Amino acid sequence: MRLIITIGIVLAASVAMSQTFSEKITREYIFEKKSNENAILIANINGGISVVGYDGDKIQVEVTRTIKGKTAERLEAGKIITLGVIDLADTLVFYTEGLCSKFGRKQNHKNNWGHTKGWGYDWNGRDPDDCSDKVEYTLDYVVRVPRNTNVIVSTVNQGNIKIDNVAGGIVSNNVNGAIALNGISREAVAHTINGNVDITYAKNPQSPCRFYTLNGDINAWFQKGLQAELSFESFNGQFFTNVASLQSMPVVVRKEDSKEGLKFKIKGNQFKIGAGGVQLNFETFNGNVYLKEKS
Repeated sequence: MRLIITIGIVLAASVAMSQTFSEKITREYIFEKKSNENAILIANINGGISVVGYDGDKIQVEVTRTIKGKTAERLEAGKIITLGVIDLADTLVFYTEGLCSKFGRKQNHKNNWGHTKGWGYDWNGRDPDDCSDKVEYTLDYVVRVPRNTNVIVSTVNQGNIKIDNVAGGIVSNNVNGAIALNGISREAVAHTINGNVDITYAKNPQSPCRFYTLNGDINAWFQKGLQAELSFESFNGQFFTNVASLQSMPVVVRKEDSKEGLKFKIKGNQFKIGAGGVQLNFETFNGNVYLKEKS
């Protein structure tokens, strides 16, 4: 018991001696080239992301930047970690600047985490002795975008992803956190490892959607009258729905080329809702899928 108490005192002292810096970064942008392809891309690492669609034409960004270091010197050096922005006229890219891993757009590059449309962090070539992030940091995003903006977001640790009232297409990736998409109306991708995926459609989608979580449930709400073809895969989970017009479809056999010759992949759990239509893909490992129509 004495050893445990001693360790607790040392840990408490260590936390007390840590240095913290926090600030709010506020920016406002406008798409120089306006079109239906306008998009924002947020490639976060530590921290949450909230995106809300509204009827204005400006992109309003608020980022809470928090840096923690065990010494004043480390804290000061860690302040190099901040919000990075790339303006491509029709697209705005937000990322974490000041890390040992550089951010950019590269095609077919190994070890690029979270690359979407070629954007990602390059983890190659870093020397762990000369280049290591010696502080703890988070960037927490709160962003307002024109309602029809396409949204591509990702984060890894210490935060959830929440997107509300966006009428553009959505791609969302998390690792250790949940994803919630509310009031959406177009194609969407939501992928996380540890967390639930919650989706609520204000208008049923007309293009394919994919929703995945390894350790969590998927809760999907659609408007009444959904017409879709859906697939469900899970190792330990089950599928639940309140949709009455659900019919099983034949097993799909896909043929693929491989080094050993032709490979056949059997894909089961295919269903048709109503007359069929848009493809909806749901997959979990340790979680259930709940698909419901609003009454």
